[in-house]
Amino acid sequence: MPLLLPRRHLLIAGAATGLPSILAQAQAPATITRDSARPGFPSGVQSGDVTGDRGIVWARCDRPARLWVEWATTASFAAPRRLRGPHALEVTDHSARIDLTGLPPGQDIFYRVQWEDSASGALSEPMAGHFRTAPAARSDVRFVWSGDTAGQGWGISEAFGGMKIYEAMRKLNPDFFLHSGDTIYADGPIQAEVKVGDDGVWKNLVTEEKSKVAETLKEFRGNYRYNQLDAHVRRFNSEVMQLWQWDDHEVTNNWSGSKDLSADARYSEKNVPLLTARATRAFLENAPMRWFAQQEEERVYRRIGWGPLLDVFVIDMRSYRGRNTHNRQERADADTPFLGAAQLEWLRDGLKRSRALWKVIAADMPLGLVVGDGKDAEGRARFEAVANGDGPALGRELEIAELLQFIKRERIRNTVWLTADVHYTAAHHYHPNRARFQDFEPFWEFVSGPLHAGSFGPNALDDTFGPKVEFVKAPPAGQVNLPPSAGLQFFGEVQIEARSGALTVQLRDLNGASLWQTTLKPQRA
Repeated sequence: MPLLLPRRHLLIAGAATGLPSILAQAQAPATITRDSARPGFPSGVQSGDVTGDRGIVWARCDRPARLWVEWATTASFAAPRRLRGPHALEVTDHSARIDLTGLPPGQDIFYRVQWEDSASGALSEPMAGHFRTAPAARSDVRFVWSGDTAGQGWGISEAFGGMKIYEAMRKLNPDFFLHSGDTIYADGPIQAEVKVGDDGVWKNLVTEEKSKVAETLKEFRGNYRYNQLDAHVRRFNSEVMQLWQWDDHEVTNNWSGSKDLSADARYSEKNVPLLTARATRAFLENAPMRWFAQQEEERVYRRIGWGPLLDVFVIDMRSYRGRNTHNRQERADADTPFLGAAQLEWLRDGLKRSRALWKVIAADMPLGLVVGDGKDAEGRARFEAVANGDGPALGRELEIAELLQFIKRERIRNTVWLTADVHYTAAHHYHPNRARFQDFEPFWEFVSGPLHAGSFGPNALDDTFGPKVEFVKAPPAGQVNLPPSAGLQFFGEVQIEARSGALTVQLRDLNGASLWQTTLKPQRA
């Protein structure tokens, strides 16, 4: 029997999205009731890692249950295909996913998810979702990116209207969303009230797991569950396909092999590798991504092809790095890797083989902005990102210099870097004429964020690769950790025109207003 959707799950489409109404007149079958005897959806549904012929559908249940998914190419669900998914058990925090295959390219895909209770066999109400597959032919492309969700103590506030920036992104009806890392703040507890200014108060929704730093697997999982409580996040997740990457706050601030929690009284568990293991498990359970093959089950870096005009290289600047150090080694050593040898070779090979017009490198940290990490044992500045201050390529910059040199030598055209992390928005143009290291072709890096976190910046620029700030929007000098209500929340939008191949980047604010834009014309090989 085909699934029918109750009215309250038919809200994923509307005038703002441009999507057709999904079964707008449908009623729930009489045999499916809305009560506690039926399985529920505490975290909504989401999709991710969609290509031209396949895509991941994810959901969480409130109890042990089997996942069922039905999909069709029309909003009326004519001729749907129904697939049996896996069991959702405690071992995955009752989350489950299925990889839909055999999908038609360049097509809106409508899906609906249902749970079958493992104990009683009772069926849940269906929950609807939507995504779009990558085109096979040259077609217009539109996607958005940003990072940093629910950080620095700024949680879900009903008075503020929740995480409103997700609604601003949804209204653009993008093909997909690139989450550039810090998908949660496991080290950022949410308290019931936060003082704002001299007499203001920000009131947060609070849960047990988000009231302290995450140490147990349950607490890491609770950080994702917290974000999924927000109505804007759930609606966005149900309508827009996502590409997730991660950075540091999925575990703890600035974690690397040199991270030491011995003096941090918030943590009773001081073992950073153990925290990382638990955090990795929670991330993989919640990210709507296609898990990699068994030879490296926890791998995050991957390529997502989006038709003839775009390849997205989602990289991982966290998992394979050496320790955070003074970062000024003249030669490569155990602490200079940032991507690591295997990932760097994968990226070089993928860029060289790519036949897409544009190659977007989705980085979880910027290249030319100085991001500090306190001081080392000798009292020298320690660095969290690539940059280490003005000068020649040293430390982690050696790896990036090698990559940029390779791109030039192989005549790989039309590379663009997208990132977040620093909690403001900016456009950087890199040029060898301004650089200390000059063996590379000019390129752009665009920064945007946070999504719903404290606002900071701007950071100092490192001249090694010759960056120039073409635009920046950040808090006024001396003001840090401004709340979302200050309005300094940002995301970026990329559009590629099918006819000309031109790529336009717009940097947008909390409400979706365009702050700045530029159009890049493609270079031919």
